[in-house]
Amino acid sequence: MKRSRINDIMAAADEMMRHYGFTLPPFAYWTPDQFKARTDARRVIEGRCGWDITDYGQGRFDQMGLFLFTLRNGSLADLQRGGGMCYAEKLLISRQDQLSPMHTHVIKAEDIINRGGATLVVELFGSDDKGNFAADRGGLVRCDGIDTPYSPGMKLKLAPGESVTLMPGDWHAFWGEGGDVLIGEVSTVNDDVTDNVFREPIGRFAEIDEDVAPTHLLVSDYERWLA
Repeated sequence: MKRSRINDIMAAADEMMRHYGFTLPPFAYWTPDQFKARTDARRVIEGRCGWDITDYGQGRFDQMGLFLFTLRNGSLADLQRGGGMCYAEKLLISRQDQLSPMHTHVIKAEDIINRGGATLVVELFGSDDKGNFAADRGGLVRCDGIDTPYSPGMKLKLAPGESVTLMPGDWHAFWGEGGDVLIGEVSTVNDDVTDNVFREPIGRFAEIDEDVAPTHLLVSDYERWLA
């Protein structure tokens, strides 16, 4: 993805989030130079909090892509010992008919919440006994606190205010129907580097063409820009 396109997506996403009453934390608006100058941002960096825009390495963001902003993220060490900050929170934007492709998680359980906009469609499949994608298996999810069985390939449609709880092994893809959707995600500690298992062999992060300077850094920039 071109950095200029990423900068534009950030600006449009910020506008949409503000439209629905969400304001990002101060670190969202640091310039790269301000970020480099901070000596107190270790937890932001280690938790990979911040901007995340991906086309899954496919170069077709409008058709397959996702905007994310990680607001807060706990630590895997706390999760492993069973106490402390074991949770994470994100805001996402799924554009109309923009696919976030079929995947599951090994560790993370997550609530996916339609925070505003159009309809969020979540397509669901179950796992086989080894946790692999199973085209012939369904499962059970919780929709706004109500246990809801799903058949393989079921397309759950969430209106604003509605949510679904997905557990490890619930394979899912999602997109906006009828317009763009602002999504909330509340989950177990988030690890986007190792805990996304895609059905197809695709990447989690975009490859960046640095045609202009970044307005703000992506979480995938931290290792290179803040070393």
